[in-house]
Amino acid sequence: MLAAFLRLFFGKAMCTIESMDIHIRYEGDDDPAKCTAKRLSRFDLVELHRTIRATPYGIILNPYSEKALSPEDGISNDILVALDCSWENADEDIFSMRGVHRALPFLVAVNPINYGKPFRLTTAEAIAGSLFILGHEEQAEMILSKFKWGLHFLSFNREPLEAYAACLTSEEIIEVQQRYLSE
Repeated sequence: MLAAFLRLFFGKAMCTIESMDIHIRYEGDDDPAKCTAKRLSRFDLVELHRTIRATPYGIILNPYSEKALSPEDGISNDILVALDCSWENADEDIFSMRGVHRALPFLVAVNPINYGKPFRLTTAEAIAGSLFILGHEEQAEMILSKFKWGLHFLSFNREPLEAYAACLTSEEIIEVQQRYLSE
């Protein structure tokens, strides 16, 4: 709550005990009008980086990672890093950043471009899903509040997000994910 208040009052992204510092490696290959990373940056909720070298060490959201993001990852890391690029360019090489690489578990996109498609999240959806799993639900809501469809992402994915957040390890996350994939 304090982090959300500080963000509203000062209008800046701040790293507090209750929030994570969010950074985005920005490729700039999407339509700027639809780019969720650019929008979050305009609200000072994230920091964009144009180079790998400028991107800080942290939890790297990487769909090619062999380990799933879990609440235990947030214990020793307060920096979350996402890559903003076109899905057509999102090959394994582009994710070669320093950090702890983690994949998001099964979530369904609600953005207008990929509505209803599993795993095809925007950068904002990926960040918000990660924050929720890591125990930062209010920060996730703040991120998604900047989009008309944003809060629908949390309500649409509420059940799996709560189940993932209740896990501790990556192995437990995979077990929960398997239940959703088998349905």
